[in-house]
Amino acid sequence: MPNLSQNGCSVWVTSSTQLALTPTAVALGKFDGVHRGHQRVIQPILEDIGTRGHGDTGTFSLSASPRPNLSASSKDRIYSTVVTFDPHPQEFFTGQPRTLLTPLDEKVQQLRSLGVEQLVLLPFDKDLCALSPEEFVEKILVEQLQAVQISVGQDFRFGSRRTGTAKDLQVLAAKYNIPVTIVSLETCADSQASQSSDATEETRISSSLIRDILANGDIQQANKLLGRPYTLIGTVIKGQQLGRTLGFPTANLQLPKDKFLPHQGVYAVRVFIVGETLDIAGNGYLGVMNIGNRPTVNGICLSVEVHIFDWFGDLYGKKLAVQLEKFLRPEQKFPNLEALKTQIQLDCTAARAFFGC
Repeated sequence: MPNLSQNGCSVWVTSSTQLALTPTAVALGKFDGVHRGHQRVIQPILEDIGTRGHGDTGTFSLSASPRPNLSASSKDRIYSTVVTFDPHPQEFFTGQPRTLLTPLDEKVQQLRSLGVEQLVLLPFDKDLCALSPEEFVEKILVEQLQAVQISVGQDFRFGSRRTGTAKDLQVLAAKYNIPVTIVSLETCADSQASQSSDATEETRISSSLIRDILANGDIQQANKLLGRPYTLIGTVIKGQQLGRTLGFPTANLQLPKDKFLPHQGVYAVRVFIVGETLDIAGNGYLGVMNIGNRPTVNGICLSVEVHIFDWFGDLYGKKLAVQLEKFLRPEQKFPNLEALKTQIQLDCTAARAFFGC
């Protein structure tokens, strides 16, 4: 398992607790999406050991580097560590592949930006499922990860048949003098609340809620809950080059198979070239993206294509990070290519207006 780094700042990633950097300050959970609620759970392990987030540099990088050397002084350190499960528990129990808001590379990128030093992926298998809450604390957290501090969300459950609660964890860890921070749930105003009610209803921010919102095409609401734009990261591959013939060349993205895709249609997007320094402002390039089957040309395979405004370079083989900023319209079938070309021009105009350019 590689150590994924960015600009000299790295996250050590391992699926073996024997290879984990110890002792640890642990944030426990699934963390798919690393949304605002997850960020609150992670924050205590950063604050108490003096770790600070590295901030956004305007450059995306997911390069591999060797495991860090442990000097004598580094052995006295406490490593901020996110502990999660692989595969996702729902995938294990249902036997069905599950798409993710943040596949591994992307999750590492988000954790790095927060200042997390280590990600431990506990293999979610029959042996782990069989551990009682007491055994999980003793074997995983105490013996293997040498945890000195733990942070969990209020709704965290663990151990065989999810019988352990956050309060149980607090009691069990106290036997080893390990403090446990139980973080209250992060909520948002419920957009579905009754319009006739004066009271503001609050809904718990969760990965499932964000998935539902993305599936409905409300990208701006999803971005609010994530605390950042929803992003698709993929490699540019050759397509049918139809956009080029229409005067709107597009980059076809090959995405991770487990990446969750939002509602099909056209989006105003901000594009970054992974691993390369961007424009001076660090704001990336602007454009439009289509997610869909291209019904106008009788397409049958789902494609993800991005048109970058005023771009004339070669992007084949490069990795792009595309931030979705606004949903412009659902995908539709046009009577001919000329009508499609006219609509693409309107999409570009709408996106430019949204970005104020």
